[in-house]
Amino acid sequence: MESKDPAAKAMEDFLEKVGLDLPALGMEKTPERVAKMYGQLFSGMEPVKKEEWGELFESDATGLVAVRHIPFYSMCEHHLVPFFGEVDIVYQPQGGMVAGFSKFTKVVEHLSRRPQLQERFTRQIAAAVAEGVGAEGALVTVEAQQLCMMMRGDLASGARTVTTECTGSFIRDKELYQQAWLLLGGEKK
Repeated sequence: MESKDPAAKAMEDFLEKVGLDLPALGMEKTPERVAKMYGQLFSGMEPVKKEEWGELFESDATGLVAVRHIPFYSMCEHHLVPFFGEVDIVYQPQGGMVAGFSKFTKVVEHLSRRPQLQERFTRQIAAAVAEGVGAEGALVTVEAQQLCMMMRGDLASGARTVTTECTGSFIRDKELYQQAWLLLGGEKK
């Protein structure tokens, strides 16, 4: 099978090198499907742009804002297998300026569509919230299942990893930091 797409050709070569007889297995179209899928999975390589946050809205909000249980799927950069879970975000608006709630899910999706480390992913979300919304501070938690832990090595089925990152006012003000954790149901242990 000869493919014109270099990514599909590379996938075909890879699958053959690991011992798969693609025609015998009925997998002739698999290299193109995999190349197309990885193109989608890695479509978030560009930085998050200010425009992705859309219009910020003036509000008279003086309290913290939490957007919880944002689902995500990403690819571990070490093994190129999925990790997935949920993101929780708490932020302190600056001058009452808030973003539409759906923008948080779009930014999480954007940042998940690249080879990632969970720790970096968490930090990138916190930075995007601080910069994009102009938040006084942001607290982000990511709880995930890593298929590389579950499928290889110790076969740690059901294990979850939790990472956190905070910026700005949540670093400077311990009382505010604790209030943010209370919104999330308590500090993750």
